[in-house]
Amino acid sequence: MQAFPPRFTGTGVALITPFRADKSVDYPALGRVIDHVIAGGVDYVVCLGTTGEAITLSAQECREILDFTIRHVDERVPIVAGFFGGNYTEKLVGFIRDYNFDGVAGIMSSSPAYSRPPQEGIFQHYMRVAEVAPLPLIIYNVPARTSSNVLPETVLRLAEATDRFAAVKEASGILGQATEILKHRPDHLAVLCGDDPLVTATIAVGGHGGISVIANALPAQFSRMVRAALDNRIDEARQLNFDLLDVHPLLYCEGNPVGIKAAVSILGLCDNYLRVPLVPLSAPSMEQLRQVLHRVPELVP
Repeated sequence: MQAFPPRFTGTGVALITPFRADKSVDYPALGRVIDHVIAGGVDYVVCLGTTGEAITLSAQECREILDFTIRHVDERVPIVAGFFGGNYTEKLVGFIRDYNFDGVAGIMSSSPAYSRPPQEGIFQHYMRVAEVAPLPLIIYNVPARTSSNVLPETVLRLAEATDRFAAVKEASGILGQATEILKHRPDHLAVLCGDDPLVTATIAVGGHGGISVIANALPAQFSRMVRAALDNRIDEARQLNFDLLDVHPLLYCEGNPVGIKAAVSILGLCDNYLRVPLVPLSAPSMEQLRQVLHRVPELVP
């Protein structure tokens, strides 16, 4: 099998999916967000992840959003396509096997949700996906949503089994877990932080970057922070992390992507619409978010 060296490093951004008032996809706004994050210096974009509200989209809408993103990005940065792990491995395998990935650089998939499989089940799930995936895979570990933690030994076992696994998005919030993977990882596996406030700390222990939520709104600040950390400019990275610290809690206080949609709408890039069961950020939290956003250095609304 062809080897895939670490390629997803630096700043990735999990793109939002803007909606109109009638809850249809707002493609002009999506184009503005894409241009905003690329101009801000992100290294790649992730389409149809958690932050993109992918679970509220039909299969046809997902295909159309990915196609639009491919056209609009126009090879300026790589694109990663998100695929949720689902509850039935063979259904996901069949979907990936038959999918057209032209224009896509990688696939990110979360572990199965709801069924809470044991580690052996998670391993077999990802190995079946790897058998059919035509592109490098990013393991997405997000226990808060799946109720199942992909332990370091399982990530390492997968990475040793095949170099098809190019990265893990570690969003457990447990720095020690990422550190253990970093200590034992094979050279082809990148470790990416999925919790924005922990990205600099993850890089400090050897991590390769992060896939960000806040970078939808503040790509320049977040990308500078990641580059500084990767270049070992610790004082600069620390200060940039401090600059963003007060924003993070308000992005999640009523759920993701509720907060980041509000932030991007404050900056005038899209309207603040979501699909039920998600609802817009409450008025008090919106006002707090507006205030902390405008205290971020070099913010240009």
